[in-house]
Amino acid sequence: MSKGASLGRIAVAYVVAFAAATAWLVVGPDTPWLWLDALIADVIATLLIFVASRLHANSSFYDAYWSVLPPYLALYWWIAGGQGIGDVRAWLILIVIVLWAVRLTGNWVYSFPGLHHEDWRYPMIRQQAGRHGTAADLVAIHLIPTFQVFLGLLPVYVALVRPARGIGWLDWLALVVGLGAVALELVADTQMHRFVRTRQPGQVMDQGLWGRSRHPNYLGEIGFWFSLALFGISASPHDWWWLPVGTLLMIAMFLGASIPMMEKRSLERRPTYQDVIDRVPKLVPGVRRRTSG
Repeated sequence: MSKGASLGRIAVAYVVAFAAATAWLVVGPDTPWLWLDALIADVIATLLIFVASRLHANSSFYDAYWSVLPPYLALYWWIAGGQGIGDVRAWLILIVIVLWAVRLTGNWVYSFPGLHHEDWRYPMIRQQAGRHGTAADLVAIHLIPTFQVFLGLLPVYVALVRPARGIGWLDWLALVVGLGAVALELVADTQMHRFVRTRQPGQVMDQGLWGRSRHPNYLGEIGFWFSLALFGISASPHDWWWLPVGTLLMIAMFLGASIPMMEKRSLERRPTYQDVIDRVPKLVPGVRRRTSG
């Protein structure tokens, strides 16, 4: 199947999924909390994407959901929360989220070859689960990321729905952090795409941002979610103790799962990648792991 036809099928699945989510939010039974209404709609959309994934035997149907959901929920909370179109903090949040979503979705579209391809991690997860492969697909590949993104968006809920303080310096700091994170990811993506087009067999990426951090894209992703936490704290300072939980879970996922899996695969395919591990910090430039001896 061509890339265009593949993207068309994925787009149809997303239209159906978000139409169902919107129908729930508009005509479905209300709960006492807007966050719970949104979570139910989120799960409904996720389940429909899962159905499409299984019908096409390809869980990469879910990949773009990570980036298209946040603008949808933020816009819903803004409208349903009644803060009004003149809310400056809401505009700042939407600017950061939309730019992040456009960059991440665009990068996925650019890199996605078509439905003949599936993210290499997904078959591995299903195979490790054995006869419970379908359940692992639903939970590990679809539902857990959905809940993780939702937790990361709770500061946005607080900022857009609850009565909040007026805009302050922390909002502007959040804007700078968010825009900087998006710019970091954009530059890292551009450098990686250029490298992939010109690399020699066995060559590993250690140029530009990738020569200062082995995973600058993940560093930018962490910065984005941290900026959302800052917006939430600015709106509701007394909730500072729990609003960064989503960001901390993102960090745990990247450090505990995503990065180790990526680096193990890189070493298996290109043993010279060990030299990059020895020379380049894992995530934050200038911060290196201590070695014994």
